[in-house]
Amino acid sequence: MASNVDARRAGPAFAATVLSAALYYFGASLHPLPWLTWLAPLPLAWLAPRMQARWLMLAALAAGTLGALSQWHYLHGVIALPLAVIVPITVFPGVLLALCLWLYRRLVLRGRGIAAALAMPALWVALEYGRALGSPHGTFGSLAYTQMDVLPVLQIASVTGLWGISFLLLLVPGALAVMLTRGVTERTRLAVGAVLVLAMGATLAFGLARLYTPVTDSLRIGLASIEKPIRPALASPAGQALVDRYVGAVDRLAAAGARVVVTPETAFATAETTVPAFADAARRHDLLLAAGIDAKDAPGGERNALWVLSRELASPATYAKHHLIPGFEDQYTPGSGYTMLDGWPRIGLAICKDMDFHDIGRAYAARNAQLLLVPAWDFGVDGWLHGRMAIMRGVESGFAIARAARSGRLTLSDDRGRVVAEASSEQQDAEVVGDLPLRASRTLYAQWGDWFAWLDLALLAVTLVLAWIPAGRAGAEGR
Repeated sequence: MASNVDARRAGPAFAATVLSAALYYFGASLHPLPWLTWLAPLPLAWLAPRMQARWLMLAALAAGTLGALSQWHYLHGVIALPLAVIVPITVFPGVLLALCLWLYRRLVLRGRGIAAALAMPALWVALEYGRALGSPHGTFGSLAYTQMDVLPVLQIASVTGLWGISFLLLLVPGALAVMLTRGVTERTRLAVGAVLVLAMGATLAFGLARLYTPVTDSLRIGLASIEKPIRPALASPAGQALVDRYVGAVDRLAAAGARVVVTPETAFATAETTVPAFADAARRHDLLLAAGIDAKDAPGGERNALWVLSRELASPATYAKHHLIPGFEDQYTPGSGYTMLDGWPRIGLAICKDMDFHDIGRAYAARNAQLLLVPAWDFGVDGWLHGRMAIMRGVESGFAIARAARSGRLTLSDDRGRVVAEASSEQQDAEVVGDLPLRASRTLYAQWGDWFAWLDLALLAVTLVLAWIPAGRAGAEGR
C-alpha cells in the first residue's frame, strides 16, 4: 500500500499538510472554531498508508507545529516567555500528531483497522495526560478545551474528565480515515463504523440528558473588575480611590439583587488583616464579598490570597493560591489548605491558575461544594480560553463557578458548563450580575478521578503490541 514519495504524491501530501495545519490553526486557537478540530488529522490520516513513514511523520510534525503558531503572539508577545520555553510548547502538538499517525499507519498496514482507529486517540490522550502530570501549567494546552462551547460533548467530562473529549477528537478522524482507506475489508469498515457511532451516540445522548436535568436552586451573584491601577497599596491614595470605586460597584450589584460579589485576583496589596470599606459594604448589603488580595504580612510569607467578608464573619475567611505562575509569582508562598464557607450553599474558594489543575476541583468535590468563587487575572487575549478552562473543572467535578478576572472574562457558569452571564474585562472595566443555577452534583469523575486516562494507557499498550503482530494482508511498509 505504501510507496516512495514521488512527484505525483508530493502534491497531495503537501496539500494535506497545509490543510491539517490550517484546521489546527483555527480549530485550536485562543478562540477556537470547535468543529475544525474534529477534522484536523483526517487529511494526513487518509494519506498515511500511501506515504513513507518518515515523510508522514515529517508532514505531521509540520502540520501540528504550524497549527500551534496560532498562539505564538500570546506566548511571545503577550506573556513574553523565553524561546527556550515557547519552542517546545509549539512543537509538542506536532510531535503528538506525528507519533499518532505513525502508529495509525503501522496498524493499518498490518490489517488492524479497528486497532488503528483506537490507537490515534489512545496515544494522544496518553501523551496529554503525561504532560499534565509533569507540567507546572497543569492541563493547559489540552485539545479538549476547544470544545467548551459544544455543551452536549462537554458533559462527558463529568465521567471521564477532559481526557474523554480529547479521545473523541482523535477517534472521529481516525475511524473515518480507516473507513476511507482502500484495501480495508467491509467487515472492518462496519466494525469501525459501529465503534464510532456507539461512542458518539452514547456521548451525545448522555450529554443531552444531562443538560436537561432540573435545577434545584439558584443564587444571584455579581462580578466586578476595575482595570487600573494595578495592585496599589491599600493605604495609598491610589489604593483608597480604587477601594471607593469597588465599593461603588458593590453598591450597584447589590441594588441589582446580588447576594455574593467577587472581585479579581490581587486587586490590592496590604499588610493589614481586613479591608474596612469592604467589610462595611458587606454588612450594609448583607452579602458575601470575595476580594483578591496581595497579603503582604500573611503567616508563613506573602500570599496571593482571597478574603471573603460578610456580616456573620468577625474576620475574613481566607484562602491562599496553590498553583503559582513560575516567573510571575515567585514572591508568593503557595497555599496548601482548602476553604469552605459555612452555611448554604456549599461555597469553596480558589484563585485563577488553581483551576488549571484537577486536584483543586476534586478536592472541593470531596467537600460537596456547589459553588466556587474564583478571583482571577488573565492576559487579555487569553480571556476566553482561560475562563473556559476553569469552567471545565466545574463540569468534571460538579459545581458552579463565579469567576471574576481582570484583563479577561467575568463568567457565571453552572455545573453543566453553561455560561449564564458573561462580560469582557480584557481592555476595560466590567460588571455583570446573574442568577446562577446550583445543584447538588456528585460526578463519576469526582469519585474515580483519572480512571479513563489509565484505561487509555491500557488500550495504548494493547495497540502497541498489535502494531508488531502481522494480521491479514499487509502491504510493503516503505520505511
